[in-house]
Amino acid sequence: MARSNGGKAKAFFRTNPSGAFDQYLQDIQKLPLIKAPAEERRLARRVQRGDEKAAERLVTANLRFVISYVKKYQGHGLDLSELVAIGNEGLLKAVKKFDPDQGVKFISYAVWWVRQAVLKALAEQTRSVRIPLNQNSQLIRMSRTETYLSQELGREPTDDEIALALEDTVENVRTARRMTAAELSLDAPVDRTDKDAATLGERFAGQEGGEIEEKTDGKLMREFID
Repeated sequence: MARSNGGKAKAFFRTNPSGAFDQYLQDIQKLPLIKAPAEERRLARRVQRGDEKAAERLVTANLRFVISYVKKYQGHGLDLSELVAIGNEGLLKAVKKFDPDQGVKFISYAVWWVRQAVLKALAEQTRSVRIPLNQNSQLIRMSRTETYLSQELGREPTDDEIALALEDTVENVRTARRMTAAELSLDAPVDRTDKDAATLGERFAGQEGGEIEEKTDGKLMREFID
């Protein structure tokens, strides 16, 4: 019987929410939560030893939280079913990396991984929408021109100077800048000259990132736990 239940739980996680999303939402409501912190720690330690069933239990017990969390990112290029699927991927990473001996609850740890997965996907979505393939050469040309002018002038060139060198309009230069900004990835180092520099994602996971969404995340976690 336990084996059958485990198979069902795994199927719930592997289901593509965009296929039959309404049914998915109903199905995961039937999955049991983890109420006791001690049980959570035991499961996490089993996961560290390679226990797939324990990992499955941690994942399925928190699928409802993913839905509650990713709802706030609707309206930015991805529909809810896509956000849930992406959030689930972040949840799975959290399960694999969670250390129960660090003194934090799993949900507090997982929220960052879910958030990182969603923000990265949204950044990629923004890039794919704003930057058609036929514009890549224009962006490269602008980047090279900016680098050349920086060396010649001994400072960063203004948008007007770049536009003049490209024989283009200032507005097009500014549009290109916005396109380039959309390419920032959470995995890109904040300081590209430092090979050991923290990535944007790592910085987001730090104190500043925590403060940005601390209130919202805390409210969602309390609602989920209660």
